[in-house]
Amino acid sequence: MRRVRFSARVAAKPKVHERMTKEEQSSSAWYIGAQREEVGEAAILIGDPARIDRIAGHMSDVHRVRENRGLRTITGTRGGKRVTVSAFGMGAPIATIVLHELFALGIRTFLRIGTAMAVPPAKLGDFVLADGAMRADGTSNTYAPLGFPAIADFDLNTRLRQRLTRSDRTWHAGIFGTYDGFYTEMFGLSGQRREMIGELKRDIERMGLIGTDMETSALLTAARILGARASTLCVATVDAHSQEKIGDDAMAAAETDLFEIALDAITA
Repeated sequence: MRRVRFSARVAAKPKVHERMTKEEQSSSAWYIGAQREEVGEAAILIGDPARIDRIAGHMSDVHRVRENRGLRTITGTRGGKRVTVSAFGMGAPIATIVLHELFALGIRTFLRIGTAMAVPPAKLGDFVLADGAMRADGTSNTYAPLGFPAIADFDLNTRLRQRLTRSDRTWHAGIFGTYDGFYTEMFGLSGQRREMIGELKRDIERMGLIGTDMETSALLTAARILGARASTLCVATVDAHSQEKIGDDAMAAAETDLFEIALDAITA
């Protein structure tokens, strides 16, 4: 007796990233005010809006998007590629809004650059590269449950490592800690508060974190869920234990190198 085989082809469900990419599209951005034709192939996210004018000098053919709600965005050319740079101010909620809006406009690669609090062995003026981040922020929870890891994009970090190796800068790569409360979790103003935060910092050091900030874990989580690539590269500007701050001249020199490294890596 012959056996007859029956086969049925079931259409595969689209992956989450594919659905998100298709659904999260827009021709204009609600908050940053940019149109799709005003943005480039990749984006650098910065906190301080004053850095917009300074990084513009490292690109050519710079187009300035009309400022909206204090959010400044430019797009320029570097290495033959169009790169958008957008300033979000500070904190995870607005940083992820800017990333999400640029994603909706078509950008798929993001690099946050700026400052972080140094945790030994990182010292003031060193560069710190996030391989991932501990999620102690609230915003990332709106994208994924707490058990979902905040991991940087491997290929983007490979390019950053290669470019950092060619620089004269001391740098470290590892896990960041991202927190919402600057004066309650990162920088104490009073003696009692400093003592409380000191205990947290000792835990951070025991866990082997290399730096703390207020954005990275949210950006890495949001990018991963949306289907984008993301990482963070910062200058260590405040010592976690002494609260000593980097000098202005040292920061200006570090910022120039940070711009060059970031732009070279994101356009490689």
